[in-house]
Amino acid sequence: MDRNLPDTATDYGLVLATDLDGTFLGGNDDERRTLYEAIEARDDVLLVFVTGRDVDFIRDLIARPGMPTPRYIVGDVGTSVYDVEQDFKPVTALEAEIATIWGNANDRVVEMLKNEPGIELQPTPFRHRVSYYYKPAELQDSTVRKIEEAGFDCLTSADLYLDVLPKGIAKGPTLRRMVEALALPHDRVLAAGDTMNDLSMLDCGLKSVAVGNSEDRLLAALPDAPHIYRATGHGCAGVLEAIHHFDLTQK
Repeated sequence: MDRNLPDTATDYGLVLATDLDGTFLGGNDDERRTLYEAIEARDDVLLVFVTGRDVDFIRDLIARPGMPTPRYIVGDVGTSVYDVEQDFKPVTALEAEIATIWGNANDRVVEMLKNEPGIELQPTPFRHRVSYYYKPAELQDSTVRKIEEAGFDCLTSADLYLDVLPKGIAKGPTLRRMVEALALPHDRVLAAGDTMNDLSMLDCGLKSVAVGNSEDRLLAALPDAPHIYRATGHGCAGVLEAIHHFDLTQK
């Protein structure tokens, strides 16, 4: 469905910056349908997917009937930004700093970690990060230290994913840069997530929700603060719960 969006950024009634797996794709069929239809019925929503998923996955996702189309994607755990309306063209103004910090380090990271136990390189290549599957019982503290001492950030989530990221780059910092660059209304932004790779986004000073199925490590890491809401509903139900909690319904 094509929606007539506001002429200026300050007219948005809701800027929903949401993780996908477990969050915007979480909940049962009825809960997902309720949230998606509520978004499509409004003319004041800017939808941003903030995800570890790649562009090919998202192209397939938004081709599904009933799936709302985002305007922007903060992808690859915050290391890339795409404009969906411009055929998924990278937003170079927001990616320039990320690319500079990363410094084409993919091959260097793979070589550095090629013999480390407990990790397996993911088959999908990314532009500004290197991603692995990991086994919590086998991952060595020395591996994490090696990553950090080489000047990168190491992020684990869902007891399955390990990402080597540019120093200081994650979902939260990139979302904040987007909000500033597009002059979006801070008080109308809602960030939503469920795993540890969402921590930086949920604790970046914007309104946020940890949905009801969030992993325990995330809930333990989040501070008690009025701008952070812990929902009881899972996935989409938790997102809709937070929209009402923060009074981000239609103006």
